[in-house]
Amino acid sequence: MGILNVTPDSFSDGGQFLTTEDAVVHALKMVEEGADIIDIGGESTRPGADEISVDDEIARVLPVIESLRRQSDVTISVDTSKAEVMRAAVAAGANMINDVAALSMDNALETAAELNVSVCLMHMQGKPRTMQQSPTYEAGVVQEVKAFLADRIEMAISAGINKTNLLIDPGFGFGKTLQHNYQLLAGLNALTSLGCPILVGLSRKSMIGNVLNTDIDDRLAGSLAAAVIAVRNGAAILRVHDVRETSQAVAVINACNDL
Repeated sequence: MGILNVTPDSFSDGGQFLTTEDAVVHALKMVEEGADIIDIGGESTRPGADEISVDDEIARVLPVIESLRRQSDVTISVDTSKAEVMRAAVAAGANMINDVAALSMDNALETAAELNVSVCLMHMQGKPRTMQQSPTYEAGVVQEVKAFLADRIEMAISAGINKTNLLIDPGFGFGKTLQHNYQLLAGLNALTSLGCPILVGLSRKSMIGNVLNTDIDDRLAGSLAAAVIAVRNGAAILRVHDVRETSQAVAVINACNDL
């Protein structure tokens, strides 16, 4: 899954792809490099990020989705928590919803069920603006994340969403300390018993930078190491900035697994 943020303030690529033309060129480049899914987001969910209106979010993502769909049959994911944005994006050609709020916002469950597309349910403790203010997990981060995702899976199924349409994301960096993130990465296999493909987003995050003491543009090696660990521990989809390099790393893992 290649990351395409059409935002001015995302933590890594904010402001780089603000025009539709630049965004689509980058998306097609990621497809060429091996991306099976392009995840388009119009609202930053980095720690401390401010919320934006439905209209502003739609205005950012819709032209990109429409243009990319005209030029490619790649799976298009819309990274949103708002029901109105989900509906507009799918009508424009998106065929997946990636929701950091796990369909907890108003009408999101009902809308996702009606749209009948793939949905990724992510764990987040708190909200982006406050999620990194002393996150705690009394029962252990792996156990609490698993319990939360199990509950959201049941809620989604009860709302009429077919389980075969569901994916799960443990939410690295979303209400987790550095230790929590690595405990979750090491224990990722525990989530496989939930019966949904696991999507992980580790690329260039502070959990990489804080270990290596590097800035955002110097985290490729660490991101690849984390991606390899995630795949070995059960991840099915990697949400990444560096598609070509990650695809090559996964190809080597697959070559070993095929023996």
